[in-house]
Amino acid sequence: MTFDLDMIKQVYARYPERVAKAREVVGKPLTLSEKILYTHLWEGNATTAHERGNSYVDFAPDRVAMQDATAQMALLQFMQAGKSKVAVPSTAHADHLIQARVGAEQDLQEGINKNSEVFNFLSSVCDKYGIGFWKPGAGIIHQVVLENYAFPGGMMIGTDSHTVNAGGLGMVAIGVGGADAVDVMAGMAWELKMPKLIGIKLTGKLSGWTSAKDVILKVAGILTVKGGTGCIVEYFGEGARSLSATGKGTICNMGAEIGATTSTFGYDDSMRRYLAATGRQDIVDAADQIAEHLTGDDQVYANPEQYFDQVIEINLSELTPHLNGPFTPDLATPVGEFHDKAVANGWPIEVEWALIGSCTNSSYEDLSRAASIVEDAFAKGVQPKAILGINPGSEQVKFTAERDGFLDSFRKFQSARIFTNACGPCIGQWDREDADKGEKNSIIHSFNRNFAKRADGNPNTHAFVASPEMVAAVAISGRLDFNPITDTLTNSSGEQVMLDEPKGMELPERGFAVEDNGYQAPSEDGSSVVIDVNPNSDRLQLLQPFERWNSGNISNAKVLIKAFGKCTTDHISMAGPWLKYRGHLDNISNNMLIGAINAYNMETNTVKNSLTGEYGPVPDVARAYKAAGVSTIVVGDENYGEGSSREHAAMEPRHLGVKAVLVKSFARIHETNLKKQGMLGLTFADKADYDKIEEDDVVNFVDLSAFAPGKPLTLEFVHADGSKDVVVANHTYNAQQIDWYTAGSALNLIAAEAARKA
Repeated sequence: MTFDLDMIKQVYARYPERVAKAREVVGKPLTLSEKILYTHLWEGNATTAHERGNSYVDFAPDRVAMQDATAQMALLQFMQAGKSKVAVPSTAHADHLIQARVGAEQDLQEGINKNSEVFNFLSSVCDKYGIGFWKPGAGIIHQVVLENYAFPGGMMIGTDSHTVNAGGLGMVAIGVGGADAVDVMAGMAWELKMPKLIGIKLTGKLSGWTSAKDVILKVAGILTVKGGTGCIVEYFGEGARSLSATGKGTICNMGAEIGATTSTFGYDDSMRRYLAATGRQDIVDAADQIAEHLTGDDQVYANPEQYFDQVIEINLSELTPHLNGPFTPDLATPVGEFHDKAVANGWPIEVEWALIGSCTNSSYEDLSRAASIVEDAFAKGVQPKAILGINPGSEQVKFTAERDGFLDSFRKFQSARIFTNACGPCIGQWDREDADKGEKNSIIHSFNRNFAKRADGNPNTHAFVASPEMVAAVAISGRLDFNPITDTLTNSSGEQVMLDEPKGMELPERGFAVEDNGYQAPSEDGSSVVIDVNPNSDRLQLLQPFERWNSGNISNAKVLIKAFGKCTTDHISMAGPWLKYRGHLDNISNNMLIGAINAYNMETNTVKNSLTGEYGPVPDVARAYKAAGVSTIVVGDENYGEGSSREHAAMEPRHLGVKAVLVKSFARIHETNLKKQGMLGLTFADKADYDKIEEDDVVNFVDLSAFAPGKPLTLEFVHADGSKDVVVANHTYNAQQIDWYTAGSALNLIAAEAARKA
């Protein structure tokens, strides 16, 4: 079935006029990204050309998607918004809370048993407010969205940074915090700074062991984890058209790892094939009527340097498989160079675990290509040296792969484990045996992120990112430096054999099949649905509004922590075992910044309490300051808040009394989340001032009472010896965002407006 077909047809009906008006006001041919953005303006037809990287613009997204870990806080906030039903099609997906341990059936049942309170809450909230609910086991949010909801030329926001996966079907799909989702579900405009544009021209065609995953692994190496910040990445060229839709999705998915606002591809035959195969020929029929508007103008792609802010060209015919990592997804190494690099850096070569899955690589095509490697090895008498774990992307993918024999191919290796259709190890939901020993080791996976401790909680696990077929090959060889293009393996007869190149199927020849896809439709009228939250629950907690700003300066504040180096949302608010508290703000605040390295002692989760002179865990010290009525600030390094969209990384400091976060630079989503929650997100005007901040400093805001757009703030850091440094801090707040700050949060404004209309 096709969900929300009428909405999609309405979007397409306005495309010709809105694109024409946009082209008129911009005064030049348009990229695909510009067409989608300008056709989704809140105001309707464009009346002005918005400046990339500078203009704040109000948009009207077509839909919202939420995963269970972030949906809890998003929906707890929506419950405060005073609305009876969501204003746009919205869904929630139960995929993050199921732990991988034994295998699919047992793990799924244990996940349901452990998380029934949360799943029941989400089910009832969705039922009440008109939100579609995808039950535990239905699949990973982004694969389910690609199969059911993504459509060319649409705009979607989602409470997960990898919402960008839907760019594989030509959307502008953007990861946001829950407060942004509440705006859209409440029928309000959604604000975004007009992105800059990076054009990536793909020439040639993939072959052999190289896959779509290697495209984004290469791009990550070029742009680094912050090279795409504030930008949409648009892929085009003959190479782009040669990729499958799910391959395009893989590339867009990991655009989150370069900080990109989103990534997208123009509408083409691969999208037509995928939409038809997933039962959405009616979308193809509608999209074909306006196909010229669902890709960039010919002049743009003929002369990209004139229309993009940056252009990169990659020849797919020359691309080779890559392994990225460890500890960061942008450390890119071609497979042929990996051995020497691993030896030079002391990376463990032997691999115990190899994992295929996640929202990045869990499609039918991915599983088919990896299964072909396993089948070939089995036929040649080669047994795997590592354990191979598989997480199918959805129940539809799993059911079809089971029918077509791919899962049986994996089972030919007795060590293989088929896990639930869920995120599992990708987001730390993995009960890996002996991980608590903290031993130095390496794993390889087809996921998107490989930060320290992310997969198994062990800071000494070196995680490397690769394509599913490379993951399978490494699992068989047991070595990270195995190059299937050139290296041989010893089989059970002592013979040297080589693995054949992977063979896969873009789409199932007999079509997709599924008995129960796990979807729960909401009630037409949910007014009678009662949502119960036990006040004694340690999993769920109704929210209380954050306090308003008193319009004055912040004085006598303390430095809670000065974070050193990489500080991602994993460091600020860990996932893994903490996922179970995502609906309880006070409980999850006990993980606030426990993974950040304190620049003053180079340790994690130990900071000085200036009131006592003693050192303690970050959350404990923050609570002590809050109880004493002492404000605090957090100081950070470059690209602070890199990674997930989890707004808990902003809500927890807000809850524990942090007033401002002052850093060298922000990741986009985290900066927005801070603003939404009524926090000050500031950057050093002079990055060298980071070094001037001392552990015992008293912090005074000099001119916050005159907070205004475009006007830097001045902070005074008084040192223990009585001397002081004056630091200028820049900000990007516009008038509306200052209103959020004044009200205490963006949600406070929404609730106040709803109360006025009631």
